[in-house]
Amino acid sequence: MTVPQGGSAVFQPNRALGFVSNDVPLVTRFIQRRREHLIVTCAGRSFHTYGCSHFTLLSVSGAHHEDITCLAADTYHVYTAAGKEIYAWRRGNELKHTYKGHKYPVHLLFPFGPNLISIDEQSKIMIWDIKTEELYSETEYNNATFQVTAIMHPTTYLDKIVLGSKQGKMILLNIKVMKLIHTFEGWSSPITVIEQSTAVDIAAVGLENGKIIFHNLKLDQTLFELEQDWGCVTSISFRTDNQEIMATGSMNGHIVLWDLKNRRVENCITNAHFSSVTGMKFLANEPLLVSSSPDNSLKLWIFDAADGGGRLLRIREGHAEPPTSIRFYGEDGSNILSISGDSSLRIFNTKTETFNKSLGRASFNRKTSKKKARAIEDPLIMPAMTALAAEAAREKDWDNIITTHHGLGVVTTWSYNKLKMGSIKLLPEKIKYNLNVTATAITITQCGNFAIIGYNNGYLERFNLQSGAHRCSYGNESGAHDGPIKGVNVDCINSVVVSGGRDATVKFWPFKPNKDIQPKAVIALKESVEFLRSHTENSLVAVALQDFSICVIDIDMHRVVRILEGHRGPLTDVTFSPDSRWIVSSSIDRTIRVWDIPSAQVIDIFQVPEACISLTFSPTGEFLATAHTCNLGIMLWTNKTLYSQITLKSIDSESNIPSIPLPGTTTDVVTAGDLEDLMVIDEEPNEEEQNDEKPDDEETDYKSPNCLSKKLVTLSALPSSRWLNLLNISEIKRRNKPKEPPKKPVAAPFFLPTSAGLQVQFDFSGIEKDDSQSKLLTHHDFKSLTVFGCLLEKCALTEEYNEAINKLKLMNPSEINVEIETLSFDMIIAVPMLKKFMKLLKHMLKSKQDFELAQAYLSTFLKCHGATIVENKELADYLHELKRYQIKSWKKLREELFYNLCVVEHLKRN
Repeated sequence: MTVPQGGSAVFQPNRALGFVSNDVPLVTRFIQRRREHLIVTCAGRSFHTYGCSHFTLLSVSGAHHEDITCLAADTYHVYTAAGKEIYAWRRGNELKHTYKGHKYPVHLLFPFGPNLISIDEQSKIMIWDIKTEELYSETEYNNATFQVTAIMHPTTYLDKIVLGSKQGKMILLNIKVMKLIHTFEGWSSPITVIEQSTAVDIAAVGLENGKIIFHNLKLDQTLFELEQDWGCVTSISFRTDNQEIMATGSMNGHIVLWDLKNRRVENCITNAHFSSVTGMKFLANEPLLVSSSPDNSLKLWIFDAADGGGRLLRIREGHAEPPTSIRFYGEDGSNILSISGDSSLRIFNTKTETFNKSLGRASFNRKTSKKKARAIEDPLIMPAMTALAAEAAREKDWDNIITTHHGLGVVTTWSYNKLKMGSIKLLPEKIKYNLNVTATAITITQCGNFAIIGYNNGYLERFNLQSGAHRCSYGNESGAHDGPIKGVNVDCINSVVVSGGRDATVKFWPFKPNKDIQPKAVIALKESVEFLRSHTENSLVAVALQDFSICVIDIDMHRVVRILEGHRGPLTDVTFSPDSRWIVSSSIDRTIRVWDIPSAQVIDIFQVPEACISLTFSPTGEFLATAHTCNLGIMLWTNKTLYSQITLKSIDSESNIPSIPLPGTTTDVVTAGDLEDLMVIDEEPNEEEQNDEKPDDEETDYKSPNCLSKKLVTLSALPSSRWLNLLNISEIKRRNKPKEPPKKPVAAPFFLPTSAGLQVQFDFSGIEKDDSQSKLLTHHDFKSLTVFGCLLEKCALTEEYNEAINKLKLMNPSEINVEIETLSFDMIIAVPMLKKFMKLLKHMLKSKQDFELAQAYLSTFLKCHGATIVENKELADYLHELKRYQIKSWKKLREELFYNLCVVEHLKRN
């Protein structure tokens, strides 16, 4: 019994959901062909490209080997830096160039014409030729005297850039000759951002102390200063639609709009983000401002109000804090409900990012909070959510989602259909004024009519979801349990309510309490209960205990049927598989385990970098979704047993546990030593293309290569009639056989020389007789090979069979069949010719091209010459080698075909 090497036996990382942006500033590009601005944001190890028109996600780059530290873009490429390496991408996901040479992580990138400027954390400046990837020039500054923090190219300043430093000074540098032109004395505060204003020679310099300096670079003179009240200036942008407006971002998430003409504040967008505004950019010649923040949001603001204020036009966002609980919703397995510490409830779609929705943030007074656009720190916003329960049965009729909040006894309701928070709050009258009572366990009946809530004082209450009315209490006056209730569940027919508490008991209550208020049965456990998890279609309940074990209880039999032990830390969540054969559990020990319920054994175990705090199995069994500590996204794991044949067996949990990295927003990974598979496959460029790269908005003719990858099997582009009929050529000949035998042709004169005489006699005097005993007369230049046979002999000498293969492609099935049959026409050279044709087939299988043609040719060849191959040892031995390549190619193709067929059938069922 060993743990599977290399990863999980059941699950494979798929992708991450819910990532939009982080602290890396966004960049914008305008694509002329699309007539649209594109927005590029960073999402950890990959970057996303959004279309500005509808904020749709257009592409996701390959995953870098480290987190991306900075972004830049020009007309041709998007540039990223991950650690010490720099990459240039085309069309958002095609890797074109790689630049290596830095010894420290890169934190600034700046495209400058045909060159790319990069600056690392030790203030070393390197200038690269973008096309050739060669280092053009380099220089270095001492961080103690000039630590580079910002870079800008002044308009009309040829070959010159301005660098800002942490010491508050600036320099003007000529990058062509790498010469210092001028040093600006600067200011006593670190420079955070430098932006070119709409006026030539004027630069706006943002400082850490909140000041914005307008400085004339040509005269080295400060024109005027502005200061924002919220401290450090994180970003600056200017409107370019004939409006003298500047926008600045702050660490508190506020955006300040300045009237440059009157040198005063024009307007403010307070609480534009819930974290610092790290990225901000006005779109060219439009009253639109796009901003990003580490709060995992991307927002587009439009300035069309009379007072010059901005309003939110479009938004794309995820959780601002790590999710605390996630659950699949509905039967199709395409939507995931998620709650987090930011007190928000969101819906994430597993198929497309466009269907992600936000139900808002929980508020004590939803109408007032919405009217006044309260921030997350506002007193009306409720504390972080801790648990959720949902049922889709009555989603069209009333609220069908309930959530608990940290330190509150109030349970809030939400409507999935209306995508908003409900007006009903569930709280029994007897604890209405007791601030020490907290809701600790919740569930909704499968009929969707009732919610049952357990509290930390042992109370267990049932409410009607339609009206919010309190219906009944379970237990006596002191409560259902002696201490907090940690889990509650109802069977599928609303006959039994199961509750578990810190008093180490699991109790079974009749759904309609009887007069003696006593439970139907009680199970005493060895440890306190942490939580309950159930399966909707059977009577099993998984009970997590404080000793890190899981008890499986049968509701009908009122007894423990399985005990699962193995975790080395507190359990965080448990879920059943759709067929209720597995239990998947997570723990603080950073492991995820799959338990086989019938055998009570671990059949899979793997470790993740960050502890899983919540997990849920898709109703279709396709995905396992997990949420992790210190991670804003939701991770999807593919269930491999749906698409491939996997044999599972019990494993030893004491063995070395494999560690698997968390899924990213894409499965492609860019590594330092393996870039060939991710490089764009193009034809060899001519000299004109090498000297002039085209921008992304210009379309180029694309010619499909013969083979996309050495790892894939490629089919030919020939019509199926060229090879499919070859497999049934015998049947076709039988059907085409004439019904009547052919008639004997009319005798024709046989023109042979005759000798003179009364009797007709042929003249054989011109024929030379052979002295040998052979009765056959042959010409010394005669060969029994067809044109294809001669070509095959020629190709066999160089072992380059492409010419012979192309010749076969031009033939129809009948011609191909004749050519294959005539390979053994001459018994003297039959064996060598058959072996040469087998080498041709081996070449086709080995190159993984024209797969279906190779199969058709091989089938016809074995049908015609199978008996000859068996009798000849040389051919039989070579056939074994041919078989090895045949099986290798078919195995790869079979796996891909079966995978696609499974996916198509799954989509048809849904």
